[in-house]
Amino acid sequence: MSNKKGLLALSPLFLLIVLIVAFTVYSVDSSHQDTSLSLTVAFMISSIYAVAISGGMPVRKRVDTYSKGAGANNLMLMLWIYVLAGSFAASAKAMGAVDATVNLALSILPASMILPGLFLAACFISVSIGTSVGTVVAIAAGLAHSMDANVGMMTAIIVGGAYFGDNLSFISDTTVVATQTQNCKMSDKFKVNSMIVVPAAVLVLIAYSVMGVGLQAPTHINEVEYMKVLPYLIVLITAIAGMNVMAVLTLGTLLCGAIGIGSHLLGASGSYDLFGWFSAMGNGIIGMGELIIIAMMAGGMLEIIRENGGIDFIINKITAHVNSKRGAELSIAALVSMVNICTANNTVAILTVGNISKKIGDRFGVDNRKAASILDTFSCMVQGLIPYGVQMLLAAGLANLSPMDILPYLYYPLAIGVAALLAILLRYPKRYS
Repeated sequence: MSNKKGLLALSPLFLLIVLIVAFTVYSVDSSHQDTSLSLTVAFMISSIYAVAISGGMPVRKRVDTYSKGAGANNLMLMLWIYVLAGSFAASAKAMGAVDATVNLALSILPASMILPGLFLAACFISVSIGTSVGTVVAIAAGLAHSMDANVGMMTAIIVGGAYFGDNLSFISDTTVVATQTQNCKMSDKFKVNSMIVVPAAVLVLIAYSVMGVGLQAPTHINEVEYMKVLPYLIVLITAIAGMNVMAVLTLGTLLCGAIGIGSHLLGASGSYDLFGWFSAMGNGIIGMGELIIIAMMAGGMLEIIRENGGIDFIINKITAHVNSKRGAELSIAALVSMVNICTANNTVAILTVGNISKKIGDRFGVDNRKAASILDTFSCMVQGLIPYGVQMLLAAGLANLSPMDILPYLYYPLAIGVAALLAILLRYPKRYS
């Protein structure tokens, strides 16, 4: 295929990236604080453009091709997981599980180990609730200011720990997208991923231990409601044990309902009745609505690009000088990192390049589990280091800081990026390389 035709086929992708960058700049501009531009608009415009430039086909055939991509089997499975994850996360939060988990984590922190303890708390909470944004909201506000320490450093520790779960949790958007696009089990991806990032987390933990000598623990911690932490523990244990992710999330949601309704019958605070549970689940599913729509439009747009030869073109260009698994893995890492820098959204970055990465991996025999781990880890690394990412902006806003005050202390995102790069160069873990 000629460069001209290849670039035209890929132009919807370029348009999408330009729109997302423009939307991000517009939304963070202080003069437009009341205006939040939805990414769905960027995907809609790019999708319409993709259909419009597909020459040689009747409009009906172009729309059918788009719809085929938007309703692909692996994509629909991913959407059902989104629905269940939203239902579980919202019913757990409404039942008080997030607050209970935060209180539990803080209650077991020894005063002399407050920095590594805070990092561990953020890691556990993020793995449990599956969202870096949720972790930042749960513990960044107030906590960073409750201790006599550098607020930028304290906030950075929370943000770093938040990416631990964003990268590893079974209910994280990035994990769902990475595993579904690479066609591998979440439990298998977890094993590979943990082998790569846990050593990095241990080193960061040691660094924080040295830095935190002499600091004091938070002065006030609410009473821990241990029962409300149970759904997260059950989800974590059953997912690691290899249970089907949809069954895991269904079990977790039912458990949240049972505990929340049981607490309500006993007159406990922070609980709900049957219809309160239904309402919480509904809000969680609706909260996933934008991501579901984006995923479908991304699938449709990429199918149009593939039909026009754009996918093959970009793969040929990227892999022109690649002749090994190592080179293919580096190509996947570079691809997701570049798109993440442009989109400032790690889930969208993986959605955008996931199918392309799968084709590159298949061509050079890259293990699907390693490819999923590379996609997730490099996207989380970039997302954790860009000052205009939503997590960084949110943490900075809650702590009344500039993102640049937090950036110098973000050791964990940098550490997992180095660890993932070494894993590619040194062919680690051997079994998956």
